[in-house]
Amino acid sequence: MAQERLSDSSLVYSSLLGRICPACGKPVKGCVCRKKSVAIAIDGIVRVRRESKGRGGKTVTVITGIPLDDEKLKSLAGELKRRCGTGGTVKDGLIEIQGDHRELLLEQLKSHGYTVKIAGG
Repeated sequence: MAQERLSDSSLVYSSLLGRICPACGKPVKGCVCRKKSVAIAIDGIVRVRRESKGRGGKTVTVITGIPLDDEKLKSLAGELKRRCGTGGTVKDGLIEIQGDHRELLLEQLKSHGYTVKIAGG
């Protein structure tokens, strides 16, 4: 019975290879499944929401649904960060801007021709 448990277990670390991806079984550095971009449903509406959960109490404004490739998305994020005068990042097709700037970002995105909604409460 102990042998059955050992054969059913999946390898997560090897002293030879380091961390092993549980999904594909390859070393994390050579993992191909983590490099796949997350498909985000784009319905033509850009949504702007405020988040603070899991961020140590810090508030960020998250923008989703922008139909741009990675380079153009980073360029737009840079423009929005300069407009708000704050930092931010692009993660998995989402733009995160530090602080609560929903109204300012709403107007800025509308000026770019997007249909924009404020999501959440």
